[in-house]
Amino acid sequence: MHRVQLRLVCVLVPCWLVVAAGVCSAQQRPVPYPDALERMNESIAALTRKVWPSVVQIVVTSYGPRDPRPGQTSVELGRQRGVGSGFVIDPEGYIMTNAHVVANAQRVQVLLQPASDDGSIATALSTKVNTIEAKIVGISTELDLALLKVDKPQLPALTLASYSSVRQGETVFAFGSPSGLTKTLTHGLISSVARQTDPDSPLIYLQTDAPINPGNSGGPLVNIRGEVVGINTFILSPSGGSDGLGFAIPSATVRTAFRHFKQYGQLRRQEVGVSLQTITPELAGGLALPRDSGLIVSDVWPGGPAEAAGLQTGDILLSVDGEAAENLPSVIYNFRLRDSTEKVKVAVLRGTTEHTFSVTPVEQTSAFDSMAALADPEKNLVAELGILGIEIDPRAVPAGSGLREPYGIVVAARASGARSEVPLAPRDVIRSINGTKTFTLYQLRTALQALKRGAPVTLQVQRESRLVYVAFTYE
Repeated sequence: MHRVQLRLVCVLVPCWLVVAAGVCSAQQRPVPYPDALERMNESIAALTRKVWPSVVQIVVTSYGPRDPRPGQTSVELGRQRGVGSGFVIDPEGYIMTNAHVVANAQRVQVLLQPASDDGSIATALSTKVNTIEAKIVGISTELDLALLKVDKPQLPALTLASYSSVRQGETVFAFGSPSGLTKTLTHGLISSVARQTDPDSPLIYLQTDAPINPGNSGGPLVNIRGEVVGINTFILSPSGGSDGLGFAIPSATVRTAFRHFKQYGQLRRQEVGVSLQTITPELAGGLALPRDSGLIVSDVWPGGPAEAAGLQTGDILLSVDGEAAENLPSVIYNFRLRDSTEKVKVAVLRGTTEHTFSVTPVEQTSAFDSMAALADPEKNLVAELGILGIEIDPRAVPAGSGLREPYGIVVAARASGARSEVPLAPRDVIRSINGTKTFTLYQLRTALQALKRGAPVTLQVQRESRLVYVAFTYE
């Protein structure tokens, strides 16, 4: 009996000691979870305080068809208002957004948030905003990017992330104004670092599950360091709302477009002087190629940099600047993004031997690139439109200029200090005003001066390779 009791005591004492030790240990060792979550919240709060002062809401006024009234068959144009997002990319007042946000805009306004915004309830409900008129500096409907400029220097700008460093699964945050709700923040992951949504287009997008909705367009998608990895652009959704399939234009595309827009007012591409084709099994069999996939040089342009470097028709492209040349869209896309003065390193397979060439790229230029320098502020001013315009001389239009027809007024530059809100950009070609073709500056000025205040005006404009209508009210 005593032995049993002794055993019980001996057993109980160690258990009590273990329990007591566990309690003491628990008291001394803090539970990590609340602290970790708190640190995460503080990090996100610091991130939003850093990013929000650089994010803007963009309000666009334009003209478009109104919804017809019952029994009405004719189309009626009316003033419309749209809302999008953007962010400051350069402290001198340059703002990036999507081209579709400002397409056909008559007036563009940017709403800046107070720098003192701390994300609290008080600031979230505050109606303090700074509304500034903005001008369109450059626009590309092909890339769906646009650069705006406001006359307010020393704005807080965001840094563009390195696209090559973006990884699948990376945490990202979408900033913007979905459905006009300013200062909306959502977060998610990078679902895919490169997604080609159209097989016939070389454009590549980031895919994210961060909720993106109409109004987010043009806003930044940032990483945990507050760097812009992309511009929120569109969603794939049968319902029209976010279904976890959001797409953003990568930072590399944004970086190149920004430099070109700021410097030239349009995109300019580098060329090396070759034409490429996808290798098919039939093509490989007919030419007895050593492989039945990849890319082949189908043409080397006479007198071009590739010919000078030694490339030949029939070469199989292996890599460009160290990147494997696996498909045509990727190679074309990388050339569009290329923003370097260094020579292009091209590796090819010729027969069974690999060759490497250094090719000096040539930047494509527009026939109208030098027009801004030719414009005289007095002779070429069209005050009513706030532009410097130059007449197109049909006899001097070079081949391959891209003009639909050899006439019109080229917008050489926006006039300094112009008050006009007409959304014209450098390199636009004004073809007609209210249906009447414009061949000379005199015709354009006379037509504008004959208008009364409040009269509707519609310009037909060639922008890049497309024709668009720019409608506004004469003021």
